[in-house]
Amino acid sequence: MGDLRFARRLLAAAVTAAGLLAAATLPAAAAEKITVFAAASTTDALTEVGAAFAKETGVEMVPSFASSSTLAKQIEEGAPAQVFVSANAKWMDYLADKGLVVADSRADLLGNDLVLIAPADSAVATVAIGPGLDLAPLLDGGRLSVGDPDHVPVGQYAKAALEKLGLWAATEPQLARQNDVRSALALVERGEAPLGIVYSTDAAASNGVKTVGVFPKDSHSPITYPVALVTDSPAGRSFLAFLQSDAAKAIFARHGFTVN
Repeated sequence: MGDLRFARRLLAAAVTAAGLLAAATLPAAAAEKITVFAAASTTDALTEVGAAFAKETGVEMVPSFASSSTLAKQIEEGAPAQVFVSANAKWMDYLADKGLVVADSRADLLGNDLVLIAPADSAVATVAIGPGLDLAPLLDGGRLSVGDPDHVPVGQYAKAALEKLGLWAATEPQLARQNDVRSALALVERGEAPLGIVYSTDAAASNGVKTVGVFPKDSHSPITYPVALVTDSPAGRSFLAFLQSDAAKAIFARHGFTVN
């Protein structure tokens, strides 16, 4: 009988030890994350904001940067975004009309300007942008790099401005249409396009280009970045509040955005 009790105690100890060992080898619980789909033009600023949010809350921001149109279509198809930051109201409206964003969470977050850029070493200096401007001599046979006006917000703003100034018909055949604003910027950075139209914040973020002109604000609708929750959650609400905090506003302003 004594030997049996001893064997049972030994077995119990072995089971306990095995359990402790298994617990010790289990991975630590993954940190909470929030997936944010955001316009390509917010890449630098929002990455910094996300780092500040993680430091304050312990929640990691996992970003996906692309054209607002691309991101909106991905969300429509079921991509697991929790927050959407669009570079124009159109693509936010597109999702809102389909009931794919949380209505009471929407807010206008940022503003921007539309600028004409050239490679940093370009001979082009200052361009007075207005009616009657002839871009052909400045392009010198090259193309004007811009987000595709068919769906990319910066390209849509650019088209509106060129139409308002009476320059669209002459300029449209010379466009180098890109998938997002950062691709339009990169083409000019590499010297593959002599001029481009981007947001002022993108131009400021690059050492490879210079701003040679600013489009009049009344030549296009205000450049507004709305934000909204795609799925409602405490982490999402917290991130939304942080985006509108003084700390985040200071980061956005430092990157050249206007803040609301």
